[in-house]
Amino acid sequence: MSSAAEQEAVAGHQATGNGRQAAAANGVRRPAPPPMVSAWPGAATPLGARFRVGPDGVAGTNFALWAGGAEGVELCLFDEAGKESRARLTELTHEIWHGFVPGVLPGRRYGYRVHGRWDPWTGARWNPAKLLLDPYARAVDGDFGLPPEVYGHVRDWPQQHVADTVRDDRDSAPYVPKGVVVHDDDDWSDDRRPKTPWADSVIYELHVKGFTALHPGIPEELRGTYAGLAHPAAIEHLVRLGVTAVELLPVHQFAHEDHLLRRGLGNYWGYNSIGYFAPHAAYAASGTRGEQVGEFKRMVRALHAAGIEVILDVVYNHTAEAGELGPTLSLKGIDNRGYYRLQNDPRRYADYTGCGNTLHVVQPQVLRLITDSLRYWVTEMGVDGFRFDLAAALARSMHDVDMLSPFLAVIAQDPVLRRVKLIAEPWDVGSGGYQVGAFPPLWTEWNDRYRDAVRDFWRHALPDVREMGYRLSGSSDLYAWGGRRPYASVNFVTAHDGFTLRDLVSYERKHNEANGEGNRDGTNDNRAWNCGAEGETEDEGVRALRRRQLRNLLTTLLLSTGVPMLVAGDELGRTQRGNNNAYCQDNEISWVDWGLLEDPGWHALFELTSRLIALRHRHPVLRRRAFFSGRAQTADGLRDLAWFTSRGTEMTEQDWYAPAATLGMYLSGRDIPGRDERGAQILDDSFLAVLHAGEGPVSFELPGPPWAERYEVVVDTSLEEQGEAPGVEHRAGAEITMPGRAVLLLRVAG
Repeated sequence: MSSAAEQEAVAGHQATGNGRQAAAANGVRRPAPPPMVSAWPGAATPLGARFRVGPDGVAGTNFALWAGGAEGVELCLFDEAGKESRARLTELTHEIWHGFVPGVLPGRRYGYRVHGRWDPWTGARWNPAKLLLDPYARAVDGDFGLPPEVYGHVRDWPQQHVADTVRDDRDSAPYVPKGVVVHDDDDWSDDRRPKTPWADSVIYELHVKGFTALHPGIPEELRGTYAGLAHPAAIEHLVRLGVTAVELLPVHQFAHEDHLLRRGLGNYWGYNSIGYFAPHAAYAASGTRGEQVGEFKRMVRALHAAGIEVILDVVYNHTAEAGELGPTLSLKGIDNRGYYRLQNDPRRYADYTGCGNTLHVVQPQVLRLITDSLRYWVTEMGVDGFRFDLAAALARSMHDVDMLSPFLAVIAQDPVLRRVKLIAEPWDVGSGGYQVGAFPPLWTEWNDRYRDAVRDFWRHALPDVREMGYRLSGSSDLYAWGGRRPYASVNFVTAHDGFTLRDLVSYERKHNEANGEGNRDGTNDNRAWNCGAEGETEDEGVRALRRRQLRNLLTTLLLSTGVPMLVAGDELGRTQRGNNNAYCQDNEISWVDWGLLEDPGWHALFELTSRLIALRHRHPVLRRRAFFSGRAQTADGLRDLAWFTSRGTEMTEQDWYAPAATLGMYLSGRDIPGRDERGAQILDDSFLAVLHAGEGPVSFELPGPPWAERYEVVVDTSLEEQGEAPGVEHRAGAEITMPGRAVLLLRVAG
């Protein structure tokens, strides 16, 4: 409870009873009440708005809303002109308010007003003046601006330290989007999910708008939309590249933060969800009265037809309502205490996300909201998996991260969700939130230790090669427990958050001035090296070195054991001009520049990336389903994995701890665990990968028998352009010269 002095500061401005503020304090003129319509009892399940045929064959929509502590719920319906009518939902079943309204057809817009106590001192923030978005709305029509009317409290109250306790009675309905009744009538019988095994997956993280906004092959009216991503020109690039899944930055309906709107910006990435069932309306070319749902489904079908899975980046850890000074858009006004984690002082929110609030996943109704949403996107929208933003926040029980938490337990036993791809961002911003390697079987994880090690190796900042050895071979130190496999590690060098790959080798410092925050936002820990000049340069030596470093980074990623993840445009040399936090840049800074494909140098990078992915698809030794044993399986002493120094000798324990910039990794195709679909042993070529991060050349002696008699060069990143294969052969025992900062991949010949 806050201090008595703070309560006294507003006591003179509050009315008795439920704490209603005097109308004069808000300058509110209450209009005539809207017309009322009748609601039949309806049903408490399913939650949300479901169009159906009711009693006596009458078509209408059933509405059901969980609002545990509420004293009353009004359904608000809006006609084409925006005129409001209301229906009181008088039926209450297990804290769910429900009713069937005849004549409400698909396309009708709606929202709720929820009545209850206004007592922020105890966490109660009901305010029927605020129109609330249905948490289960399948579609949303309208944009989220944030004028003062959408706040449950008087935002400009003179005493700001208690402003959140003074209720604002102005009607928010004219200023907020509405839910839309949608008719779910799709038949997915013609859809064929790719069902790509984890070990065979190559993930491509993209933004629906950013990937398509500048694509010359996509009609202008479709750019930036789901239909644009479904266009053959967009899919052709994905197929040529060879990726097996797209991971879409958030497509749940989201809102923009007030501080961005005041600077003329918006939340481009979309990590500010407010509608967990609704495809973000701004990405729809066909309309926002439910058309966005069908457009999204057609996009999924088109990608599936091309053999590409769809993974959604989802944000169930917080919502766009922020903290006590944030707007009242949905859950805060439905049951603030039931949906959000509150502090011991219930005026304040527990914030494990850095975004002002945290959903209280331990509460049954919150857990139901999340799992209902996940199942909906799988069963009715056709998606194939999810990447969970700040997943550690979802795994917290009452306070601490708990790998036996209700959320993880429900996912593990759910017959729908346990079958799809589940990726954790295994950390949050709270105490004890860093949980890389700790999520249970079924889950894969973004492996930031892989990212850091690879970046440090190629800028020659590692003290030795121990960390690099673990990361190249599947991170067994993190994931070899509980039956987890190497594909538990999603390997990445870049992600949406941070430098692009080109910027990683072009900038050492962030350049985020365009964000309007004085370059204070974004991380300072970039682990980047600019190759001798900060930013763009005309120095051809620096530019050539940068292109080589890009080839090194991409080759390392695609040869590593685990699941590789690329970021859209990295294969083309996309730049954000040094901005490492472009979350608010909905412009050319963030969009993929397709003109880069016309540049021979960048086109060569695309071709190399595509060839490396194809090589990975052809060779099971590069996408193992089990960890390496490192033990000899046959009498000749050949092992499934061996490490070599530049002298051509196997590494000793002392070598692992010695300063080094060169590492040789031998992968045996003779010792791949498991069998193919017909029960036969899996056999493949064997490979030797040599990585040299030093500035100057180094001699490397190629290992002899039993490892090989001859080697054939497959990839040499010191070359600017390469054909199908360089094809140069070397005999075992030969000393070759590794150029400075290069990767050489050799296939064992014979």
